[in-house]
Amino acid sequence: MTSKLSTMEALAALIPPSLLSRSGKVFYSGRRAFASPSRLYVLGVNPGGDPTNHDTETVGTHTSAVLCSFPEDWSAYRDESWEGFTPGSYGMAPRVLHLLTGLDLNPGSVPCSNLVFARSSREADIRNEMHSLADQCWNFHAHAIYRLRPRVVLCFGKTAGNYVRRRVGANKLTAEFIEQNNRRWRSQVFASPAGLKVAVATHPSIADWCAAATDPTTLVREALK
Repeated sequence: MTSKLSTMEALAALIPPSLLSRSGKVFYSGRRAFASPSRLYVLGVNPGGDPTNHDTETVGTHTSAVLCSFPEDWSAYRDESWEGFTPGSYGMAPRVLHLLTGLDLNPGSVPCSNLVFARSSREADIRNEMHSLADQCWNFHAHAIYRLRPRVVLCFGKTAGNYVRRRVGANKLTAEFIEQNNRRWRSQVFASPAGLKVAVATHPSIADWCAAATDPTTLVREALK
């Protein structure tokens, strides 16, 4: 086995066995992204889609595919077809790609995952087990942060952001971006005593990051400096 697989394999071994048979996924980027330290680590809340319609894409089968058969430069946001649409064109994918392009980052080189690995059509569908699932998955993320040494953990929305902030002790507000519209939603950056920054951004499934008035790219770019 090549050294490029060592970090990803080590992380894969930390996936809770109880989740391997559930519909879902862990890795949203491939072997290249998890092969070496990265300034940015991206975390959504959990995989979307109807678990019944994706019953064959389990945490275990998808992890095996990423490890063994997907291109090393693979990115779910850029290369995966969602709901039959052209890859990178549906849902929040173009918004995430817009942000990564604005940061001059190759999607296939940025480690991406989700706070929780189990799939649900909506976040509310697993509300009752969200905290328990996050606790089960945290060992994976703690090791990812340790091995990848990101400067910033970018979280999609407050569910993931507040959980990660609590786990790493990121309590000092260092910067924020307020949407230039009537709703005035905030994306914020918090720092831990160790210097790790957690960017709690608006969720790209709701906020249009491609529009200047709601784009948190500059906030994240400044946090990465």
